[in-house]
Amino acid sequence: MKSFEFFTLPVFTDDRGSLVPLELKEYISWEPKRVYYAVNMKEGRGGHSHRIENELFICLQGSMTVRLHDGEEWIEREIKAPMEAVRVDNMIWHEFMNFSENAILLAVSSTNYDGDDYIRDFDQFLNEKKQ
Repeated sequence: MKSFEFFTLPVFTDDRGSLVPLELKEYISWEPKRVYYAVNMKEGRGGHSHRIENELFICLQGSMTVRLHDGEEWIEREIKAPMEAVRVDNMIWHEFMNFSENAILLAVSSTNYDGDDYIRDFDQFLNEKKQ
């Protein structure tokens, strides 16, 4: 499995509207422990990596830019609601920016919150990634 992967989720539309099912087993190999979402974002989010935690991010509404670094290069992509998602495994630097006014970012996490799991300095991330 790659260290990160972008997905286009299926959308089923009929006269009643659209449904986007999320069969987690299709996108992650770990058990979800926590779900959170970010709204009313004025500035960038993320800007860190995790030593242990894996996450699945889904743009429920609006649009945003995702920037990822795997220790060697930057990958940047716009994701748009409601069917675009990205899985980010541990030791991948991730940033979110350029939020549309109505953006909602949903995150599914493999761990409960642990502040000690975060690497918030990019140079430290690069050093730990090389080890």
